[in-house]
Amino acid sequence: MNVRNLVLGTLIGVYVWYVWCWYRLERAPRPRLAARDLALSFATNFFDALGVGNFAPTTAIFKMIRRMPDENIPGTLNAGYGIPTCIEALIFIAVVRVDVDTLVGMIAASVVGVWLGAGVVARLPRRSVQLAMGSALLLAAGILLAVNMHWVPAGGEAVGLSGWKLPFAIAVNFILGGLMSLGIGLYAPCLILVSLLGMSPLVAFPIMMGSCAFLLAFGGVRFIRSGRYDYQAALGLAIGGIPGVLVAIYLVKSLPLQWLRWLVLVAVVYAAGMLLASARKVAPEPTTPAT
Repeated sequence: MNVRNLVLGTLIGVYVWYVWCWYRLERAPRPRLAARDLALSFATNFFDALGVGNFAPTTAIFKMIRRMPDENIPGTLNAGYGIPTCIEALIFIAVVRVDVDTLVGMIAASVVGVWLGAGVVARLPRRSVQLAMGSALLLAAGILLAVNMHWVPAGGEAVGLSGWKLPFAIAVNFILGGLMSLGIGLYAPCLILVSLLGMSPLVAFPIMMGSCAFLLAFGGVRFIRSGRYDYQAALGLAIGGIPGVLVAIYLVKSLPLQWLRWLVLVAVVYAAGMLLASARKVAPEPTTPAT
């Protein structure tokens, strides 16, 4: 078995484990799925498969419609978007040529990052989550602006990294994995990273989707175990996103996405402002003494 097939087989095994863990950990009655969650996930995962990303727009929409308490948004995204992202990753890893050392190294780093980050975020009080998410969304908006304005290189032709570039990319992907635990997507910064290092932008797809698929499974389990997420919304995201991914990958050949990126940018800035404003209204919670 070659390394690519090993990665694909491991990813399938991880999601069998993930679904089983979710089933065993979630003791609440089965919720009635909300049509709005299914429709939202279909739309966001449709564009996610095209490289737009789904975390930032979903965070913005959840915040605008007050779908759940702010501190439950990161866990809901991590728990709900794993399965659709797994499907994306399986397809792109199978069809896009990429150096396996680069692929495996960057995926492993992102998993470690989200595992450590999810453990921290799941214990943070609401105000801290609001401040962290608001600040991280502003960072994401800056990255989206750089992409929209073409301030970053278009990329090269390389399908892998070597020398100092490989450990550097692994270290950055570790940080990006940690940001996923705050509900901040990895796609745009990962695309910028591989482009700056001279890799083909197409190579970013198996790397970023593979990274997100693995880290969402591990991060999702930590959030589910902590109960810091919305079960109904997460299940709707998981189910509604599957057809969205398949329609995007198999039916869409080309789509002008520039206008959509600007729309996402506006929504992200608005959500960041709402989160930071909400944090200002909440008095800091007292720190619990260590025992």
